[in-house]
Amino acid sequence: MSKTVVDWMNRDLLTVTPSTQLSEAVKLLVDRHISGLPVIDDAGKLVGVISESDLMWREQGLEQPPYMIFLGGVIYFQNPLTYDRDLHKALGQTVGEVMTPHAISITADTTLPEAAKIMHDKKIHRLPVVDENQHPIGIITEGDIVRAMASV
Repeated sequence: MSKTVVDWMNRDLLTVTPSTQLSEAVKLLVDRHISGLPVIDDAGKLVGVISESDLMWREQGLEQPPYMIFLGGVIYFQNPLTYDRDLHKALGQTVGEVMTPHAISITADTTLPEAAKIMHDKKIHRLPVVDENQHPIGIITEGDIVRAMASV
């Protein structure tokens, strides 16, 4: 019988909302030594995740996408909408402006191998655990899965 997420997830869950000031979310991450937070709406439903990766946009800066001017028009070699999105993220002041929306989540009855596969395939380090109403009830990280492996 496989171990399930409910046995290893962290139930001491901190959350933020899209309107939370970015500085407040950063302070929570640093003070609690965590790398990401679920983002919930006013009804308590999961709407995204803010992580250290989302915050890297602020420090790394952005380069204008390559383009050329031809016959008085601008031809971009990359999608300029991607640049606009990244710029908005880099300049954001609230969690909602910087977070990764539509977070991938799992339920408490997900097995640890299933959770590990999702994290590996999606290249993410944590998964919010939600109930049937999409309310976060916990979070499981790569470290939690490794601890479960060590307990065998």
